[in-house]
Amino acid sequence: MDLKQFQELLNIQFKNEQLLKQAFMHTSYVNEHQDPQLEDNERLEFLGDAVLELAVSQHLYRHYPDMSEGELTKFRANIVCEPSLEQFAKQLKINECVLLGKGEEASGGRNRPALLADAFEAFIGALYLDQGFETALSVLQAHIFPNIEPGAFSHVMDYKSKLQEAVQKRGKSVEYQIIDEIGPDHNRQFIAAVYVEDQKLGTGQGRSKKDAEQEAAREALSAIQ
Repeated sequence: MDLKQFQELLNIQFKNEQLLKQAFMHTSYVNEHQDPQLEDNERLEFLGDAVLELAVSQHLYRHYPDMSEGELTKFRANIVCEPSLEQFAKQLKINECVLLGKGEEASGGRNRPALLADAFEAFIGALYLDQGFETALSVLQAHIFPNIEPGAFSHVMDYKSKLQEAVQKRGKSVEYQIIDEIGPDHNRQFIAAVYVEDQKLGTGQGRSKKDAEQEAAREALSAIQ
């Protein structure tokens, strides 16, 4: 899918289409092309993260007046976590638009959860810069928020619980370890491993330790099922 088709899908038109292209430009693409005019999407991701959190907070505050602060915070965390953002990216077909280096493409980067979550946030950041908060909010209201309801995203946080239940039935224990950290400080990625009775059953990568552990648990569940 090209940028024109993407904009038609969402019924938007960027004033500065270069911003949209940058939102989908992974570091591997920039490194491979060695063009000083190219810039990856990491700064846009940083901005989009803040815009998205505000938009989601506003939506939840207005639509769920009976929820407590703690409930709202947990609900928001389920919506803006990596697995949910990956779903949003695929829903908007961002996975078809991201620009990757050949190595990243060959290694399956187009379907990597952290990469797609980052690209979704970068798109929101680019849209905010190009047309302001209200337009970014309207796109979210049209394409993302209709799918949001209590419990809709709770499943993305359940892999660790499901693994714990499966392992306990076998009379065994689960342990998680953060085995590596990669990337710059503003875009840190954590690598987690999960062990069952000292046997490593899965690894996962995420933008937080919890996200990485969830991905590791998901891999482990696939291994034992």
